[in-house]
Amino acid sequence: MPIELKMPALSPTMEEGTLAKWLVKEGDTVVSGDILAEIETDKATMEFEAVDEGTIAKILVAEGTDEVKVGTVIALIAGEGEDAKAASAAPAPAPPKPVAAEGGETGAGQPAKEAPAPAPAPAAQAKSDDGNRVKASPLARRLAEAQGIDLAGLSGSGPSGRVVKADIEAAAGKVPSRAAPEPAAAPAAPAAHAPAVVETDIPHEAVKLSNMRKTIARRLTEAKQTIPHIYLTVDIQLDALLKLRGELNAGLESRGVKLSVNDMLIKALAVALVEVPECNVSISGDQLLKYARADISVAVSIPGGLITPIVAGADTKALSAISKEMVELAGRAKEGKLQPHEYQGGTASLSNMGMYGIKQFDAVINPPQGMIMAIGAGEKRPHVISDSLQIATVMSATGSFDHRAIDGADGARLMQTFKRLVEAPLGMIA
Repeated sequence: MPIELKMPALSPTMEEGTLAKWLVKEGDTVVSGDILAEIETDKATMEFEAVDEGTIAKILVAEGTDEVKVGTVIALIAGEGEDAKAASAAPAPAPPKPVAAEGGETGAGQPAKEAPAPAPAPAAQAKSDDGNRVKASPLARRLAEAQGIDLAGLSGSGPSGRVVKADIEAAAGKVPSRAAPEPAAAPAAPAAHAPAVVETDIPHEAVKLSNMRKTIARRLTEAKQTIPHIYLTVDIQLDALLKLRGELNAGLESRGVKLSVNDMLIKALAVALVEVPECNVSISGDQLLKYARADISVAVSIPGGLITPIVAGADTKALSAISKEMVELAGRAKEGKLQPHEYQGGTASLSNMGMYGIKQFDAVINPPQGMIMAIGAGEKRPHVISDSLQIATVMSATGSFDHRAIDGADGARLMQTFKRLVEAPLGMIA
């Protein structure tokens, strides 16, 4: 029997991926550890290694194929002493039978219930005289059903004679209509992360969503629908931090290290989370997870989306170490080369849009984390210093907190601590 090579789960959350590139071809001999293919997940492109030895008998999924479900057989390997041609002639394994979402398997060996027979098609889904289904857009069908218009009597103006919205509007009151059908049961609501299909006459280009963009859409929808956000904003004077940064960079120049403001804010947030442990938490089912260290996920914009590489244990790392790590992580993130453990996890996030001149914004929490810090631009503002109005460099920082896990008073203490550390930065590096 040939060995089935299945689509691997390259991260704990991976459900499907794109088979970006095959690095072997049919007839090649492989051993354990050989790189077989490049798999594109929702966040990175990763190498897929061989576990078994043998000959590639048949490639079942072509490179470039997307939405390949985890567990799908993508190739067959003929084992030692097995005829590769015979193995390649073996029928492709049948896909596993789907399990009903509800009322399915109730225990070992108990089959899922049969799906109910489909409901009869409504009048709008008419068939032409020759028995073929009328081609019509979903919107046109809904409008035709609502107005009792028989689609079979219309000539479509869309591609390949497809009936579109304009045809229904033109036909309203001008074609024989049939009795309106009995109201059908309301269809099940679409998944929350699946936006409605838009029909438009505006010139446009339809671009298929990438795995990354679909994951972003799903996770952000989940965050806004399931996490009660509370937002707290403080204004922070940056002059002391900017002065210290200049002095440190002068001393680090010989080592090739250049600290950014963001590096110092990562450190400040990490130290603040340790000082206010009530905010270094997350919800996990009916439990509250309290973290012993601060792992900061940092939002990095990359082509096609956003990824959050993690600076683990940022509360205990030197600023120079944080700076070097961020340069390396951001570089590999933009190349799609991060490993799952480098962007999955984290205890809190930091998102900085100050470089774009954004003064203030509210960031969406990255589940399952309990908070995210949104950083605005530092700018010269009138500011009261020692009871006198002066000009200072000030930025606005907004913390988004999961109110299920973090009370408003605790969030306020974290913001107060973060402000203190940034305005007196020697305290976070002492």
